[in-house]
Amino acid sequence: MNTLLSVIVLGALALVVTACKSLPDLPGSKASVAQPDVQVREFGKTPDGKPAKLYTLTNAHGLVAKITDFGATLVELHVPDDSGNRVDVVLGFDSVEGYASKENPYFGSTVGRVANRIAKGQFQLEGKTYTLATNNEPNHLHGGKQGFSHRLWESEQHWSKEGPAVKFTYTSPEGEEGYPGTLRVTTIYTLTHKDELKIEMTAESDAITVVNLCNHTYWNLGGHKSGSVLSHRLELNASRYTPTDDTLIPTGEIASVKGTPYDFTREKPIGQDLSAFKTDKQTKITGGGYDVNFVVDGKDPFKLRKVAELTDPRSGREMTLYANQPGVQLYTGNWLDGAKVKGKGGVAYPQHAGVCLETQNFPDAVNRTEFPSPVLRPGETYRHVMVHKFNW
Repeated sequence: MNTLLSVIVLGALALVVTACKSLPDLPGSKASVAQPDVQVREFGKTPDGKPAKLYTLTNAHGLVAKITDFGATLVELHVPDDSGNRVDVVLGFDSVEGYASKENPYFGSTVGRVANRIAKGQFQLEGKTYTLATNNEPNHLHGGKQGFSHRLWESEQHWSKEGPAVKFTYTSPEGEEGYPGTLRVTTIYTLTHKDELKIEMTAESDAITVVNLCNHTYWNLGGHKSGSVLSHRLELNASRYTPTDDTLIPTGEIASVKGTPYDFTREKPIGQDLSAFKTDKQTKITGGGYDVNFVVDGKDPFKLRKVAELTDPRSGREMTLYANQPGVQLYTGNWLDGAKVKGKGGVAYPQHAGVCLETQNFPDAVNRTEFPSPVLRPGETYRHVMVHKFNW
């Protein structure tokens, strides 16, 4: 009996050692070591009765990300604070019904075919005029009435050396929302063992078209139900921005942020200069906060580089964002009102409950030859990479 017991104990210890050896070489972290994992469950049904899925990714430090195939959407991300307490740091809903509703302000979604605005819903390619929905009068916004954020994507687990991942694919047919070309889109979320959420978006087309994908997560590093983010401290690697008209369409000017409320070249509280947007005119235009594109500094506008640093002084959580896009749209949840949108757990998200850092091409770039081109031709591949690095 003693011999048998010894064999059992030694066998169990061997399994533990093997499991530990299977984990990657980890960087220093205050989080506990966990077994990486990918799980999937149902997440409700879409308006047309199709079942949606929710994938749960767990990295080697116990960070947890939850992503749904509806809109290739980030639903939850659980990150420790400086005491090791994990909370969900993204705004969102408890089921797919919320994401499919008209009240969804693009929480966590993959947005396309063209994120942000196209002036008056029109553009030209090779002499032909294309007309799109003006779903943000008088302009086209975030891909139209039913953009990629409101589509059910194909999905599969996608393990990598970096960490657990999930891959989403969607084929947008010729003429969908008025766009030319059949576009094949892929979005991969990876929760790396370096405590990063990595998002990679690619697209290919069989005809000339325009593409500008973005991720539209609302971040609150204090936790999704902790209230305003105006005390969060933000630094942007952006010494210039693109001023807009009264409909938030860029004028074509690229202006310096120096001496303006748009200057985040040195870290400051998001709310420090917000009074400039609380005038009657600005409240009507922007909702009373930031909703503007910044020009990310760097010689190559499509090179991966640091874009932003976001810190919550209360919890000690920090997020550093890297991306390979020329711009980043800063949006401070201006149209959230604490009543219309009820989020996870029935939480009523108040104004400025989250901040969006939407790396992307410039708004209305298709109509501005002086801006980086969003045109995609057959044989080319569009690539957009975002890396969110977390510390606490």
